[in-house]
Order: sequence, then structure tokens, then C-alpha cells
Amino acid sequence: MAQRQSPEEVNRLLRLAMGERRPIRAIYDNRRRVLCPHRLGWNKEGQRRVLCYQSGGASTSGLDPKGTHSNWRCLAVDKLSMVEIREGVWQTAENHSRPQTCIAQVEMDVEDQPKTRYQTGSQ
Repeated sequence: MAQRQSPEEVNRLLRLAMGERRPIRAIYDNRRRVLCPHRLGWNKEGQRRVLCYQSGGASTSGLDPKGTHSNWRCLAVDKLSMVEIREGVWQTAENHSRPQTCIAQVEMDVEDQPKTRYQTGSQ
């Protein structure tokens, strides 16, 4: 059985993935997912949240074709486990309408980060 990651380790991995525009693989709601974290912070209730574009894996609501706005996910950071940064294409979509309702206080936003060698140009 894998050792549980501390909240600090999960936060560190999310920030690193965002800074390098690299996808992560993680377990959320007992489903393995491939996610591209775009914004990290707290919701109005002060709970840690991450706004991600889900590009693969399983989902309760299912996934639509890549590039569609319905694949945005607002996830509770404390429910993420087995987080690992992956090689691969950075995925995103236009019209992410969830930021205002997902994250009220922003800690980090990928749009504020300098472009890196990992960026694929798919934004």
C-alpha cells in the first residue's frame, strides 16, 4: 500500500506541475485521473481547492472530447492522493467559468507563471 502524501507534499506537487505546465496523475473519489491544474487556492468557506482541466482517466460525470469546457473540475485538495507529475501534453480549454465559484482566494494561477520548456502550446 502506498504511503499517504502529506497535504504539504500534495500542495508542492500541484505548484510544481503548474509552474512547469505539466499534467499530474492522481486518485480523486477513488478514480485515477489525469489532470492539468490551473488555479490553486481556497473557496469562500476557506477550504483548499484546485481548478483542473481533466484530460484523461475516470470521472463520475464522464469526459467529453478534449478541448471542451465541460472537462473543467473543481477539486478538494485534501481528497487528492497518489499525486505524481507526468510527462505529457498540457491540456486546457477556453471558457473556464468555474474559477469565480471554485476559488475565491488565489494562491497560484498558471496564467501568472512564465512559460517553460514543458509548455506544449495547446493553450
